[in-house]
Formats: sequence, C-alpha cells, structure tokens
Amino acid sequence: MDHVLIVDDSAVDRRLAGRLLEKHGGYTISYANDGAEALEHFARELPDLVVTDLQMPLMNGLQLVEAVRARYPLVPVILMTAHGSEEVAVQALLSGAASYVPKGELGKHLLDTVQNVLAAARSNRQLQRLMQCADERRMEFVLDNDSSLVHPLVDQLQQAVSAMGLVDDTSRVQVAIALEEALLHALYHGNLELTSEELEDVRSNLLAPQGDDVLAQRRREAPYRDRKILVQAVVTRSEARFVIRDEGRGFGAAGDLDPTDPAHMTRETGRGLVLMRMFMDDVTISETGNEIVLVKRRERQFAQV
Repeated sequence: MDHVLIVDDSAVDRRLAGRLLEKHGGYTISYANDGAEALEHFARELPDLVVTDLQMPLMNGLQLVEAVRARYPLVPVILMTAHGSEEVAVQALLSGAASYVPKGELGKHLLDTVQNVLAAARSNRQLQRLMQCADERRMEFVLDNDSSLVHPLVDQLQQAVSAMGLVDDTSRVQVAIALEEALLHALYHGNLELTSEELEDVRSNLLAPQGDDVLAQRRREAPYRDRKILVQAVVTRSEARFVIRDEGRGFGAAGDLDPTDPAHMTRETGRGLVLMRMFMDDVTISETGNEIVLVKRRERQFAQV
C-alpha cells in the first residue's frame, strides 16, 4: 500500500486531503505541519509521495520541493496551490515538483493526480538495465480509446528516457506527467471530442455514480469508437522525441501558452498544456490540434564529456 505524506500547517486542510486519499484511494496517510517536520518524517520513514501546501512557516513548499529533490530524488511531490500562490507554484514546478492541484478543487483532482504521479514514479529496474545497452530506441503504438492503456505506455516511454541517461529521477516523473497529459488530451478532447465541462461531469460521476455518462456513450458510438491514438517515440543519448496524434476533427490552432505565466495555473483548459510546456524542452501543436510533438533533451548534468 502506497504511503502518502500530507504537509500543511492548516489542520483542517491536512485532514481534508488525507481523508479524501484514505477513503477513495486506500493510501496510508501521514501528516506534517511544515517542510521541516516533513524532512524529520523522511528520516524515520520514506513516503512514496508527498502532497504539500506552499505557504507554511519554517520551511515552505518551494523549499521542501528543493530539499526532497536534492536528498530523495525518487520521491515525487505534488503541490496544493491556493489563490495568490501561483508564482511560487511556477517556481516549485521548475524546481522539481511533479504536479499541482488548486486547493479549491481537491475533491475533483487530488485523487486522480496522486494516482497518476504514483503510476509515473514506478519503474521496472530490470527493464532499465536492459535498455541501458541501447544507443537508440524507436517505438510506435496504435491505441484504442481506452484510458487503461495510458499508464503502461507512459511507463514504457519514461523508462526509455531514464535508461538513456537523459534525465534524473525527478525529471523522469515530470516527463511522464507531460506524456500522460498529452495522451489524455488526445483521448478525451481529440478522439472522443469531450469538452472540459463534459469531462468534469464524468469525473464527478466517479465519486457519485449516476448511470451512463457521455464518456461511455462516446466509446460505443461511431465515429468516436473507431478512432485511434498514434504514438511515435525516438529516444537517443541526446534527446527524446514523442509524436502523439489523434483522429478527431481538431479544434484549430492552439496558440502560444507561456508556462511561466501564473495566470494559466488556475485555468482548467490550460493546466495540461502548462505542465507539458514546463516539463518538456519543446512542445509543438499542429494547426488543427490533432498532433502534439514533445521533445526532452539531455539534461546538462548528464552531458557526455
């Protein structure tokens, strides 16, 4: 059972997040009042994941992210952001946080985000050792509209990136989060043509089932049911390049979204693109919106001499 450490100086917010994960996710939950107390907990027992507030005394969330990445790079950190903390959240994501959830939307997004980040953080060590023998790896996949295929595919792709020595463990998780966002966008908004509002209704039904929903309907109906997601990956010792293409009708030019602009942090429709652009070196979206190209280059500390 995965162990999640909740860090927040507000007892009410701590318990709210903890109860949500314990009740709906079955996780083992521990608590800390601030970053300093969280690191004391690390010395006693290593959690699988940390969920932390940003504004705290003694050691805030940004400082905690930096300390965890330096000392415990295999443990991912998720931020809980409050209104007004967007600029600090951007800094924390750039410093190594795996994802974020607005505090006002914990009920909607915290469980999904924790599940996704934990899935991305797991790795197959034996497969990594085998892949270290390769100088280049090319992969192609054709996926049905089945979200259960996303995690296994992301796991394969992130392990290829890690085995080539392109990134450290924290950046590996970030690459996985970016890939997952792109794949889910291709599935839900591309092939199934769900609006953000329809997708929110589907997520709400997961906690309070109300019979058939638009997601189930689209999966049964033509033309949605027959569409595929095409994924191409080329991973070398210098960079990883991923092309993700859906067969939906498209939505027009996606435009430029600055991932360092705090204004986009709280926009539901922009959250996935913010994470993709922040965690990858290049993100290109086709004019129709049907194809996303993600590029991650070898990090400087791993550059070959």
